[in-house]
Amino acid sequence: MALKKYLALLAVSAFVAVGCGSKEDDLSSGTSSGGGSSASSSSSAPAGKTGTASVSGKITLSGKGPIMQNIDFAADATCKSQHSTPFKDQTVEADAKGNLADVFVYVKEGADNYPAPSSPVVLTQKGCNYTPHVFGIQTKQTLQVVNDDPTLHNVHCMAAVNDQFNLAQPSQGTKSEKSFDKVEVPVHFKCDVHGWMHCMACVVNNPFFAISGTDGTFKISNLPAGSYTLVAVQEKYGESEPQKVEIKDGESKSLNFTFAAK
Repeated sequence: MALKKYLALLAVSAFVAVGCGSKEDDLSSGTSSGGGSSASSSSSAPAGKTGTASVSGKITLSGKGPIMQNIDFAADATCKSQHSTPFKDQTVEADAKGNLADVFVYVKEGADNYPAPSSPVVLTQKGCNYTPHVFGIQTKQTLQVVNDDPTLHNVHCMAAVNDQFNLAQPSQGTKSEKSFDKVEVPVHFKCDVHGWMHCMACVVNNPFFAISGTDGTFKISNLPAGSYTLVAVQEKYGESEPQKVEIKDGESKSLNFTFAAK
């Protein structure tokens, strides 16, 4: 009954809810919205230029983090049938050593206005979860959203700086395409049909970003020589303190970020 009711409401509000929503006029400050990058300095990388330098490091969680609960897929038999083993909520993914996965690390200052790649970023709904859980995308780059489940999903983008959208994807194989005009870190997504489904996008204006692996490590390659400010962004803990680095051609430097458990 809940599913039928949702479909009926969705049909009535199609002209309002589906597609782009209204823009938010006021840009929030702080870690929740991320905002745009500051103006580049004279030593910033020229737009579109890549190089041979790199920055790598590790993301860790200090203190005892929250215990992530197993997701209860019982509300949708199709979802439940695809999970033979427990699947935990992915809001905080830290191992016993404090290594923190799925943290977005990027050049916030020093590399602006790179052209968008021609290939899309693909966000897949499979097993009633978003994959990838955290992803980066450049402004103007295509985001392709795919429903790979034989059940109804909707993709609710809750942007604050860019346009919001709420896409209905009623059947397996449905594909939708969107893009973002402005830098915004982070942008949260959810599914209004399955309340446990959520993910985080980070919209930036350069290709110099990475997402930490299960061991907490990351690497950003192909940087031109220059001075940069990097930050790390975690879904629950927000944005880290910025770190500055000056790097030469062919050089590799290390930066580590630590989040305090709450």
